[in-house]
Amino acid sequence: MTDAHSVTNPLREGLVESRRPQPFTMIIFGAAGDLAHRKLFPALYNLMVDHWLPHQVNVVGFSRQPFDDDAFRAEVEQSIKQFSRQPLDPNIFQHFAKGMHYITANFNDPEAYVELRNVLTRLNEEQHLPGNYLFYLATPPAFYPIIAEQIGQVGLNVSPSPNGWVRIIVEKPFGHDLASALELNAQLHKVFEEKQIFRIDHYLGKETVQNILVFRFANGIFEPLWNRQYIDHVQITVAESLGIEGRGTYYDTAGALRDIVQNHMMQLLAMIAMEPPVAFEADAVRDEKVKVLRAIRPLSTRDIAMHTVRAQYDEGYIEGIKVPGFLDEPDIPSDSRTETYIAMRLLIDNWRWAGVPFYLRTGKRLAKRATEIAIQFKKAPHRFFSQTATPDLEPNLLTLKIQPDEGIALRFGAKVPGPIVRIRTVNMDFLYGTSFADQAPEAYERLLLDAMIGDSTLFTRKDEVEAAWTLVNSILNGWARAKGPIPTYEAGTWGPPEADELIARDGFRWRRP
Repeated sequence: MTDAHSVTNPLREGLVESRRPQPFTMIIFGAAGDLAHRKLFPALYNLMVDHWLPHQVNVVGFSRQPFDDDAFRAEVEQSIKQFSRQPLDPNIFQHFAKGMHYITANFNDPEAYVELRNVLTRLNEEQHLPGNYLFYLATPPAFYPIIAEQIGQVGLNVSPSPNGWVRIIVEKPFGHDLASALELNAQLHKVFEEKQIFRIDHYLGKETVQNILVFRFANGIFEPLWNRQYIDHVQITVAESLGIEGRGTYYDTAGALRDIVQNHMMQLLAMIAMEPPVAFEADAVRDEKVKVLRAIRPLSTRDIAMHTVRAQYDEGYIEGIKVPGFLDEPDIPSDSRTETYIAMRLLIDNWRWAGVPFYLRTGKRLAKRATEIAIQFKKAPHRFFSQTATPDLEPNLLTLKIQPDEGIALRFGAKVPGPIVRIRTVNMDFLYGTSFADQAPEAYERLLLDAMIGDSTLFTRKDEVEAAWTLVNSILNGWARAKGPIPTYEAGTWGPPEADELIARDGFRWRRP
């Protein structure tokens, strides 16, 4: 059998070597949790199957669950069997499992971190490793500062080797509001430098999200039209058909604004609206994203009432099955004012986008699961077609589909065959699944590999987090002062009528994904 790390395609060899990290040890805090089992272990295994990992990789699990090394390996094997996009190969997994180790401990136990340091020192000595450490915080956010502080206390925030590296990956949410985000960043910076901190947002690892920059800046067709002169408005939709799925306690303290808008949707908006970076490098790309976030027009109390809509789902039907309303879900107080849906209208005050409205909407228990960005261009002059059988023309529409079917679609007018001029709207579709033979990697695979090689382009920088929270904080404060009931919408629909009214004021309507 071919070794798991050999490269069989010579055309890929140089590319693989340039992206393959040095030998390292990954320490996963919360290794017994759902995130590790559903995403992290399968992602690491798939990277190994696809030849992206070095020959020497250690994975140290750190959690309260009482496992030994063998029990931990069995848990990882089960996770891969259940959640990996590629089937488990016993030979590859055997090699993978040799590097797995486990520490049973509480996250606030100083002695456990001494044990962790001893384990890492032993692995470095036995395997002649360079002392590269990748810490992953797959824990509740309350433990982030505790774990970071303890890592610093035992000196693991610095590599024992002069040429080694240490990095830490932090899962969202990055704070609960602006004040807590500032505090979290300050706590992390007591131990780690900004260049060591990788704030992960899995949306940025999706192929279509990555393709936004390639689509805009690697093609000469659309970028000259990507401005206020040609674009009428932009819609960003993140729709979920699922409800809160047993996460009532968490969701009631978060809501759609914190859970989706502050991170995922602000990142999508920034990538659509940003200026071309001077280079495709981490700080150059993130510099331009921050400029967009800072250029979003601040919302006054009146603006929040006029240009944001929040709502909660009521009982209804999803795929023919009756589901309860939000207030009837477990662990949700009967007087909760937490939003499960939000729609908003934003303006970006810069030269490129002045006057172009950006409409964002996201919600639970909507008609279908879909995430997309729709760029609607201004209508063509109709005078030429006024005497034809087509009195009105639909404007051109470019749609970037992020999930579930990743791709890009362009809507334009074409003449219907026949002796008279009749124009019909047609679509030109590109789908990843049919255009490329290779199976697309999962988002976590790309993001983990980037962190291993130190590429932070697709990770969120400190000032990005704080700029997004500044906008979200103003909305939260405005809602806190609002009186009256919160609108509702029937589960299985596209949201409340108030959201339709919001976009209709400008003469538009929501696109149905």
